[in-house]
Amino acid sequence: MWQDKSLNMLTHFLSCCITLQPVWRRRPGCRFMSSSGPPWRLLFFGSDQFAVESLKLLTSSRSSSERIVESLEVVTLSGDVPVKRFAQQNQLPVHSWPPDNVDGQFDVGVVVSFGCLLHERLINKFPYGILNVHPSLLPRWRGPAPIFHTIMHGDTATGVTIIQIRPHRFDVGPILHQELHQVPENCTAEELGAALATKGAHLLIDTLMTLPERLAHKREQKQTGATFAPKINASMSWIVWEEQTCDQIDRLYRAIGSRIPLKTTWMGRTIKLLDFVGKCHISLLDQRRKLVPGSLSYQKESNTLAVCCKDGWVGFKAVLLKKRLTAADFFNGYLHQTVQKKTPYQTTEALFVSRKQATEEHQMSTSTL
Repeated sequence: MWQDKSLNMLTHFLSCCITLQPVWRRRPGCRFMSSSGPPWRLLFFGSDQFAVESLKLLTSSRSSSERIVESLEVVTLSGDVPVKRFAQQNQLPVHSWPPDNVDGQFDVGVVVSFGCLLHERLINKFPYGILNVHPSLLPRWRGPAPIFHTIMHGDTATGVTIIQIRPHRFDVGPILHQELHQVPENCTAEELGAALATKGAHLLIDTLMTLPERLAHKREQKQTGATFAPKINASMSWIVWEEQTCDQIDRLYRAIGSRIPLKTTWMGRTIKLLDFVGKCHISLLDQRRKLVPGSLSYQKESNTLAVCCKDGWVGFKAVLLKKRLTAADFFNGYLHQTVQKKTPYQTTEALFVSRKQATEEHQMSTSTL
């Protein structure tokens, strides 16, 4: 009788345990969430070449001895983007954005340079959440263009941060892993981006290897030191000669010059400044010329067009005015006569004008009419 009673109690206890199990644990086709770790069933969100580096390493890790990734599928944007091309070339299943149904299909998500905000209901479908590879030392340079702003603002150090995605806002989630990277002197945004893409891919793999432990020890981002890195746009490429120094123009060119040419105005027309050569050390034969920001000097020995800015001179080897012109072509075709005039004042023909200054002068002239 005592044994029967004990058996009934044990049966009742076990039935309660089964009843109290979370529904998602018992859903058909859904793998139990376990602290044992990898290999993971992973869904990757990405678009550009920076994201391809992480996807490439995840793809190769499926067959590595560490067995970090069990299965890998991709969500990407419409159009011929690098992530889609890589996925198709490597026979990875591709989902359009937003993905239709991911219930019970994946353990963890990874977002790298995707550009779309993920809704809370999507994030909650991943038992281990969704990770993000971000190329800065968060909270510095939150936003879509951290690499460009790192160069533009002259940071000497940056890095890569692995965070857990949170809904409603970009780049504010808790930090799982972070690694410092020294910014090489005079490097461009493209060069820095390539280095951080490689570092980020390896940091992601390292994070996935010990993900349960990383999640257990995640830390919230500090509120102090947070900065925002907005998208790069064409308005940033206009040089303000009277306000920007040689170093600032140099950083601007290295940040965006390969994508968006630096611009100025000349005689009311837009001029694109090409083949930047940096700070110039020049001596003017005519000391009577009044040097103001935007003043021009052609350096025949180096075939360089030098322009006066706030604290010195910067040089360009070519310009775009209807068509591409070398510094010599621009000087001979447009500036030769005016630059040679022996006058104590700079003529408008030999002066680059900031768009800001040109707008102010236009507003002043129209207000006096």
